[in-house]
Amino acid sequence: MKRRSKTSSASNLPVILNIDDFKGNFSFDALFGNLVNELLPSLREDEVDSGDGHGIGGTDALPNGHTRTTSDATKVAQGLNAPLFPEVDALLSLFKDSCKELIELRKQIDGKLNNLKKEVSTEDAKHRKTLTELEKGVDGLFNSFARLDSRISSVGQTAAKVGDYLQSADAQRETASQTIELVKYLMEFNSSPGDLTKLSPLFSDDSRVAEAASIAQKLRSFAEEDITRAMPSVTAGTTASRGLEIAVGNLQEYCNELENRLLARFDAASQRRELSTMSKCAKILSQFNRGTSAMQHYVATRPMFIDVEVMNSDTNLVLGDRVSPNYISRGLSKLYKEITDTVRKEAATIMAVFPSPNDVMSILVQRVLEQRVTSLLDKLLEKPSLAHPRPMEEGGILLYLRVLAVSYEKTQELARDLRAVGCGDLDVEGLAESLFSSHKDEYPDYEKASLRQLYQAKLEELRVESQRVCEPSGTIVRSKGASAASSPQEISVAAATEFVQWNEEAISRCTLFSSLPVTLAANVRAVFTCLLNQVSKYITDGLERARDGLTEAASLRERFVIGTSVSRRVAAAATSQAEAAAAAGETSFKAFMVAVQHSGSSVVIIQQYFANSISRLLLPVDGAHAAACEEMATAMSSAESAAYKGLQQCIDTLMAEVRFGLFYWAIAFGKGWG
Repeated sequence: MKRRSKTSSASNLPVILNIDDFKGNFSFDALFGNLVNELLPSLREDEVDSGDGHGIGGTDALPNGHTRTTSDATKVAQGLNAPLFPEVDALLSLFKDSCKELIELRKQIDGKLNNLKKEVSTEDAKHRKTLTELEKGVDGLFNSFARLDSRISSVGQTAAKVGDYLQSADAQRETASQTIELVKYLMEFNSSPGDLTKLSPLFSDDSRVAEAASIAQKLRSFAEEDITRAMPSVTAGTTASRGLEIAVGNLQEYCNELENRLLARFDAASQRRELSTMSKCAKILSQFNRGTSAMQHYVATRPMFIDVEVMNSDTNLVLGDRVSPNYISRGLSKLYKEITDTVRKEAATIMAVFPSPNDVMSILVQRVLEQRVTSLLDKLLEKPSLAHPRPMEEGGILLYLRVLAVSYEKTQELARDLRAVGCGDLDVEGLAESLFSSHKDEYPDYEKASLRQLYQAKLEELRVESQRVCEPSGTIVRSKGASAASSPQEISVAAATEFVQWNEEAISRCTLFSSLPVTLAANVRAVFTCLLNQVSKYITDGLERARDGLTEAASLRERFVIGTSVSRRVAAAATSQAEAAAAAGETSFKAFMVAVQHSGSSVVIIQQYFANSISRLLLPVDGAHAAACEEMATAMSSAESAAYKGLQQCIDTLMAEVRFGLFYWAIAFGKGWG
């Protein structure tokens, strides 16, 4: 903003506003300040000059903040008549001029804006026209690129086809070249049978054995599979010429001779432990039937399979002089550890020598199980005769079952150890399982026969023990005047507990030998049924023996029945005999009640055993648990029937005792008999 100097009159002061004053950080306060700051300071300076030379007490304050003097009344009167703000007119004129300038500036700005709008509109039209032309150019460029891409793709496909044709032609050329070369080599074998002296140095030079083996295998494949397609003169369905047969025969003879030569070299290197030479021979031999002959030859020549002393030491280590499950278990653990260590050592050599070590390990582990382990198990597991089993003094059938279980467990452990060492794709666990297949098929029959043998031996033991206790000196035992040739064998809860222990051992073997739930449930039911039959028969026979005592006591009572019409003398004579019959009844009554009590305890033991051990094995199979419960109820029904009949006899005995008491009372008081 530009103004004239302050010496000029305020009414003639022109205000010139610059457009630049409104640019940047514009502020109306700053604009107004710039307009009036040059006028207001001059007014304040004049007032200050007029106040110079007066005392402090001669000044008065004006309402606008200025001071005035009181010494001169004339000046005061003049001051009251003068305006309070003499620059108002100048400021008003300044503001009016500023408004005019602002209006003029706005017009100038509006004109410039209109000009700019016109220029922008013109430029925008030009820009839109340019964009339209550019879009047309881009579309044309895209079309050109599409045509170029299609052309490149077509050329690429053509080039690929040409490349395929060239590659196919090169492969055909290479195949034809190899075929020609093979035909030349094959012609060398087309001589008289057995005449291999005219072969090229390739087939006789020991330093080129690997190359000769490769060529020989290609010749065999060529002669045996592709000769009919390679020779147009040999049509489909016709036999090869005589010359070709001679060539194939001579080639086979050469391959056999070369393979034997390599195997001999391999054996010599194996004896010297030259792993590098063994590896070279094995790599060359892998071209003959994938090296099967070399792998089998190596495994077959291991000392563990050809040394007779090794086989004998195995038998002596496991069997020895004693045949017991614990001794056999320790022997098998030691032997199988030695076998595992031997296989581990062989595995280190196999990994360093053969190009396919997993295949060799499969053959080695299979040979170990099928030869060494099988030979031992055949001597260890001799099936006993079911018709004429060995007596219990020699272990009975139970010894065979225990040895079978120990052998099975240890062999499975061996299979897992061999799997950890390495056996390729061989199912070593399945192979070990198959070694016991014949034993597992007949296992349930042997288990049931063993339980029957144990039961019979236990009954005989109880019978002998009862005779020894009741008749220690062969004399007749008397109790309270009652005579008996022998005391009845009582039911023993300990015997029932022993039956359950046998069954638990048998169930553990069922779990060991049965991998499928259905098979396990069937075997468990068969074994548990044996227990039910044994306990049922044992309890029933015991109750029947106790009933025999009740029956014998009843017969004694009937023999000494005293009628009401006999004399006192006759009745008194028969009293002693009646007392003996009563004592026999009391003894048999007590014996039967003890038998019932022991029977109940035995049944409770069976029920607890079924709930704790048998149920969980039968529940996974539908219907097995319910069928076992029904069998258990059926087995105990005969014992319940014997107990019911015996209790009826006990009631009769009690009634007889009551009648005897009444009779004795009548004798004592002299009533009822004349």
